[in-house]
Formats: sequence, structure tokens, C-alpha cells
Amino acid sequence: MTTITTTLLPMANPSNRDTERAVARLHRRVILGLVAFLAVAPFFLYPVFIMKVLCFALFALAFNLLLGFGGLLSFGHAAFFGIASYTTAYAAKHWHFTPECAILAGTVVAAVVGLIFGAIAIRRQGIYFAMITLALAQMLYFFALQAPEFTGGEDGIQAVPRGALFSLIDLSSDMTLYVMTTVIFVGGLLLLYRVIHSPFGQVCKAIRDDEQRATSLGYDIDRYKLLIFVLSATLAGVAGSTKAIVFQLASLTDIHWSMSGEVILMTLVGGLGSIFGPILGAAVIVSMQSYLAPLGAWVTVAQGTIFVVCVLSFRQGLIGFAKNFTNRPL
Repeated sequence: MTTITTTLLPMANPSNRDTERAVARLHRRVILGLVAFLAVAPFFLYPVFIMKVLCFALFALAFNLLLGFGGLLSFGHAAFFGIASYTTAYAAKHWHFTPECAILAGTVVAAVVGLIFGAIAIRRQGIYFAMITLALAQMLYFFALQAPEFTGGEDGIQAVPRGALFSLIDLSSDMTLYVMTTVIFVGGLLLLYRVIHSPFGQVCKAIRDDEQRATSLGYDIDRYKLLIFVLSATLAGVAGSTKAIVFQLASLTDIHWSMSGEVILMTLVGGLGSIFGPILGAAVIVSMQSYLAPLGAWVTVAQGTIFVVCVLSFRQGLIGFAKNFTNRPL
């Protein structure tokens, strides 16, 4: 395996090692700057708005892991976000789970669904893979629509109690809930960063770049694809579960195909295959939805315009601006 890994990945040399160290230092500074910003942000911005951005940023990061680093385009990622949201809401409201247990329940369900969907979808490639994920996600959507005893049907699950974290910390305060949401987001970001820079992440990127070569070198590409699919679904489940607690609501919007389109939009606008691009993309799209809400249906027109401009002008998304100044991948 050592020989295979050495063959697959470029050989290190002093200049490469220096570049990697410089990139790692830059990434640490960006993460520390982001944490510092999140520490002071609720004193200047509405905490619930920031929590919404963080939930969708984590969702976009999960999707970017699958597409940007795994090369797998899913049109049905809302399935994991939505099923986790419903599970968490139901567990918190009807089973009286504490918030951390409800979020864990939603995450586990999303992981199991991801395992099932992934085992089916990875049998195909390209557009066929994407359409299978869309079809499977639509099955979950119609289940949510036709099972009101569990999902509340068109009304969704409303008035989800925030509860007390570990039965000790009351989450009724927005500021307290903000701290929990920030910790979850930062933890998810650090986990993704570690996965991307691990041997597993390097092999996934190699499979993305040249699947036939990876196969010829002895890697079980289906196993790697399934693992990254399940990991992406799990993190999407964390985002959906946290969102259900923050907004005290799980609705059909969470599992609708349009939610899959939104997370694709966030990722592409921010920067596909970058570490911090999806966070920027989520912030832009959520801000547009919030501050341009008075425009009604014209919000989607504005989103489409920004998407077209970004695709035509910034092939690497908005994060490409930062690359021009730092000369380092973000």
C-alpha cells in the first residue's frame, strides 16, 4: 500500500514542502480569523441570521466534500438534510430528547440513509449517478408529504422545543443557542479539513482526477466513493438537525429538490473544490434570501443573475478573488 500511495501521489521535494507549510499556515490564520469573527458577530448582527448562515454553510461544506473532492455530483443531497431535520424535530418534540440527543438521532438517520442511497447510486457514474440520487431523494420527499403522522405533512413539525443542552444549559436564549451552533459549525469545518488533508482525502482526490489510474493501482474505488458519500451525508445531517433546533421547525422545504439546487448554487458561487468557498457562497445566498425578501419571486432572478456572472467571470467562484491576493489555494 505504501508503494501504491507513493506512486499515486506526487513525490515530495523541498519546494513542495515549503509551499504546503505556507498553505497550512494561511489556512490556520483563516480559521482563527473566522472563529474571531464569529465570536463578535452576534453583537453586530442578528444571531438567528448568523445561525442560519452557519447551518447552510455546513451543508454546503458537506456537499463540496462530495463534489469538489470526490467528483460525485448529487442532485438529491436535500434528502439527508431534510430527513435529519425531521428526525431531530420529531425526537425533540414527541420523544422529548435533549437537543444533543435529538441532533445525534438525526445525524445517525442521515448516515444510514446515506449508506443505503450511496450503495445504490455508486453503481453508476456521471449524470446517471446524479439522476439516481435525485430519484431517491424524491422518494423521501413524497414519503414526507404522505406521512403526516410523522412529518406533519404540508404543515411540517412546528414548535420544536429547544430544550436544555445536556439537561443543564437552557437553549431558549438565542445567544446560548448561537454558541452551540458555532461550536458545531467549527467542529464540522475542522473535521472536513482533516479529512481533506488525510491519506483518505488524497486518494479521493486522485480518484476524482483519474479514476482509471486509481483502479489500476489497486484502490477499491467503490469503497472510497461510498465512504465519502456517507461522510458527506452525515455532515449534511448535522446541518439539517441543527437547523431544526435553531428554527424550531422541520418542513417540506428542507427535503424538496429545490434545496438540493440551493446547496449546489452555494458551492459553485463560493468556489467548488475550495475549503472556504462554500462558506462564502452560503453567506451570499442566505443574505440575498433574507435582505431581498421584499422582492418576492424576484429573489430567484437575482440569484440566477449572480450565478451566471460568477460562472462566466470567476471560474473558481468568489473565493477566486482571495486567491489572486494570496497566491494560495483556499
